[in-house]
Amino acid sequence: MSGGTPVDDSCISAFQELKSRRDINTVIYRLSDSLEIVIPEAKGNLTHDELLKALPADEPRYVVHDLLFATADGTRQEKVVLISWCPAGVKAVERIAHSSGCSTLRNLLDGVQVYVQATDLSDVEYEALVSRAS
Repeated sequence: MSGGTPVDDSCISAFQELKSRRDINTVIYRLSDSLEIVIPEAKGNLTHDELLKALPADEPRYVVHDLLFATADGTRQEKVVLISWCPAGVKAVERIAHSSGCSTLRNLLDGVQVYVQATDLSDVEYEALVSRAS
């Protein structure tokens, strides 16, 4: 796997949909059961709480999220964030495949502005994401 874990074409089209339309702000991807390819799992217009609830406690995920926030001076900002969610209990083989898939996604998803490695929900709290994006 020299080029990293492959990404299903539908992952790219879901990302393009997020970038071009306003009715979805989040795309969640996961590894296939064989750990051989990254596939989309869900997309939608999620609140931040819904996004946190969508992250499994014991399985890795990739999340592309259109983060809206205001800067200290009140300016509205929008940044596309790629979250690599890999909680502590993930098996080594899954962790390696997840890491490989993340680097492939980073190369393919043109327009991601912020990358976040998350192992705990505190890493993806709204304030934590805003501070990374600011």
